[in-house]
Amino acid sequence: MIRIVIIGFSFILISCFSKMQREISDHYNGKKFFNPTLEKQFSPSLLDIYEMAKEGRAKWPENVENRGVSKLNENLKPGDIALTFVNHASFLVQTHNFNILTDPVWSDRVSPISWLGPKRVRQPGVAIRDLPRIDLILISHNHYDHLDVETLKVLNKRFSPKVMVPIGDKELIESIGIKNVQEMDWWDSVEVDTNTWITFTPSQHSSARSLFDRDKSLWGSFFIQCGKRSVYFGGDGGYSTHFADIKKRLGSPEIAILGIGAYAPRSFMKAIHMEPAEAVVAHKDLGATQSIGMHYGTFQLASEGFEQPQNDLKAAMEKEGVLEDCFITLPEGQTKIYLFNQ
Repeated sequence: MIRIVIIGFSFILISCFSKMQREISDHYNGKKFFNPTLEKQFSPSLLDIYEMAKEGRAKWPENVENRGVSKLNENLKPGDIALTFVNHASFLVQTHNFNILTDPVWSDRVSPISWLGPKRVRQPGVAIRDLPRIDLILISHNHYDHLDVETLKVLNKRFSPKVMVPIGDKELIESIGIKNVQEMDWWDSVEVDTNTWITFTPSQHSSARSLFDRDKSLWGSFFIQCGKRSVYFGGDGGYSTHFADIKKRLGSPEIAILGIGAYAPRSFMKAIHMEPAEAVVAHKDLGATQSIGMHYGTFQLASEGFEQPQNDLKAAMEKEGVLEDCFITLPEGQTKIYLFNQ
């Protein structure tokens, strides 16, 4: 009996030790996640936000009309991909038999308080009632402009999709009634459909939904492989070596969706958000055939002007010698279809 107890206790110790070994890594120190690409971790505090606000912000319009044309029910053939820009970091990615949503946000504000915080200046480019069947939702991290609980509740009620989240966010997603949730660490790869693989890839960012959980969950990006075609969704983050690392390990994506907004002032934003010039370098690091800008024009999260991201992107492309069709932006609601035989 004593021997059985000792063996059982030893097994528990070994299991705990193995778990500890598995969790502690080059981006987790046993307590918090961090960016191995930064000498000093940066996760914005209330004081940081206050200091940024003191510097002043450009005035944005209060209401902007969308002008994108959606094509959500096209007869896609195997190998075809349709991308629809909803708003901010929300994209609908469609293949002939599988539909994916990235960081879906349909709420009016991105804040823990329903009546306070960044408010949208335009409606989503696609009404949530008009969405086709959603099979999979990808969440890059838990900031409110990327993980919107109210939107997820609606999507779960309508579609019951699978939801993929970084390590540390599963409990939150399950708490709102979503059962099919999978946590992922960097470089984890999952087959979600007979023709579709998802790899969770690094980004340089942070996480928090309150004053007490800063960097308690991971952040990242997603590499979507649909047969021989690929889409990289950059999530949120600053420029670092991870773009070149992704290309080295997974190859160049055909399409890269990269953030180009919420980057000023640089003294505050550089570590966690790319400016357009850095996004152009990231595009080149990835070796993407075409990149699409995101993370601008919906919520005023930083100091730059409303049209500045697109203007700065154009200037950066000219400086770097990147052709106009190689890095584009889409009007909110616009669908771009990539045919297999193109």
